Amino acid sequence: MDSTPRIGILTVSDRASRNEYEDKGGPAIQDWLTRTIKGSWEAVGRVIPDEEALIEAVLRELCDREGCCLVVTTGGTGPAPRDVTPEATEKVCSKMLPGFGEQMRAVSLAHVPTAILSRQTAGIRGQSLIINLPGKPSAIAECLHAVFPAVPYCIDLIGGPYLETRPDFCAAFRPATAARR
Repeated sequence: MDSTPRIGILTVSDRASRNEYEDKGGPAIQDWLTRTIKGSWEAVGRVIPDEEALIEAVLRELCDREGCCLVVTTGGTGPAPRDVTPEATEKVCSKMLPGFGEQMRAVSLAHVPTAILSRQTAGIRGQSLIINLPGKPSAIAECLHAVFPAVPYCIDLIGGPYLETRPDFCAAFRPATAARR
């Protein structure tokens, strides 16, 4: 069995899904993760429209069938009527982790006052962690830097693969009592 960790990267955007503009969020996530994660991993990417039922279905697919230990979404976290990524995430998760959204908004507020409009969240589905990010590449990097130190240990706690980071870029935190698997 292949033990390479799989990470889902889901862009939620009507226009990008219709090729009306280039998806910059998904590639920004993949680039950031490539600089951060030490060792091999496999990206499983999707670009879909802002349709709640479809978002739910793709999140289930990435977690349950594709075996992604982490699914990072971009887009659909604002207050506009078609921004429904957090609602879809909440529907497919058994546990929500509001601290992720709180931290991302706090960091983003240092850069833009409209960060209070963002509804980023995170949750657990089985052995997968799902994190909702904004759509702007610079905000993606700011948010990932803010929360990713806790991601590898969270994945440990839910039975996922052991992820290591490059500490010179983003140091993961694990309690001293956490055993390396």
